[in-house]
Amino acid sequence: MSVHSLLVAALSQREAFLSQACLDNTDCYRVFHGTVEGISGLNIDRYGNAWLIQSFHQSLTTDELALITQTLQQAVMLPVIYNDRAAGHSRIDNELTPELQHIATTEQIIHENGIKFSSKLRHEGQDPLLFLDMRIGREYVRQHSNNKTVLNLFSYTCGIGTAAAMGGASNVVNVDFSSFALAAGKRNAELNQVDDVCEFIQSDAFPALRQLAGLKVGGRRNQKLPSYPKLSATQFDLVFLDPPRYAKSPFGIVDLIHDYQGLFKPAMLATKSGGTIVCCNNVAKVERQAWFDSLVRCVEKQGRSVSQCEWLDCHPDFPSFDGNHPLKMVALTLS
Repeated sequence: MSVHSLLVAALSQREAFLSQACLDNTDCYRVFHGTVEGISGLNIDRYGNAWLIQSFHQSLTTDELALITQTLQQAVMLPVIYNDRAAGHSRIDNELTPELQHIATTEQIIHENGIKFSSKLRHEGQDPLLFLDMRIGREYVRQHSNNKTVLNLFSYTCGIGTAAAMGGASNVVNVDFSSFALAAGKRNAELNQVDDVCEFIQSDAFPALRQLAGLKVGGRRNQKLPSYPKLSATQFDLVFLDPPRYAKSPFGIVDLIHDYQGLFKPAMLATKSGGTIVCCNNVAKVERQAWFDSLVRCVEKQGRSVSQCEWLDCHPDFPSFDGNHPLKMVALTLS
């Protein structure tokens, strides 16, 4: 099938979802999830007042881009930004016209369930400032944060933290190593007038987590430890853990395939009895049940138990082949 036919089919399959999104004051969503819908590595999203096309495996031809643009603008007449990320390290590797470059690099305000988020489709990083497949996580946190303390780890631009504050959280602590991401997070809190309950800590996750859990801060062998913010041991009503697939620092290695427990254990210890920890794993090759079982074993090794669990499944704009989306999210209530 042609790009046009596949995109038309994807839009048609989302008719009910798109109608509900409009009612929910949501103007950011995926309209083509290429890996599942016919063209691997091609994703097409709406971010507020612009369409965003991203290609990760193979660049679009001029004709393909023109056809996709025409199809999108027949659906909703918005400017179309194309980020060609087929080069090494998924870096954006194409120029835009001056007009589209201005649109792509200028802040606009997008909306998700009435929450405002800052968006730029091209900035000093690579990824969009709001991950759309995490919508279900933001919805869960908003619904379960009233009068609660919330810890948002690997917070990026603090979408989870902003949702928690909008849900009535009494205090939200966002932790991320990137000053750029946290600045965007502060902007999101200000847009929604919840900056009075949000804290932003620029830190490697390992020392932050271990201090909050009341554990000693250590590092990798023969690695000199850089300075880090000093924190007091604290437990939270709700902890959100969304680490990257793999990252290395002097304090430790994030590895979602081989050592999720290295992060989960201190995050679990920073969760109050009766509190909830939401765990995310975005690695497709990690089997859902095996991962879940490893989390439960880790909880039980610390003399605690899982009293309730709830799986959070991505919305219909992120279809999967078999109902098992690569992004796995589960909320564990601990006793």
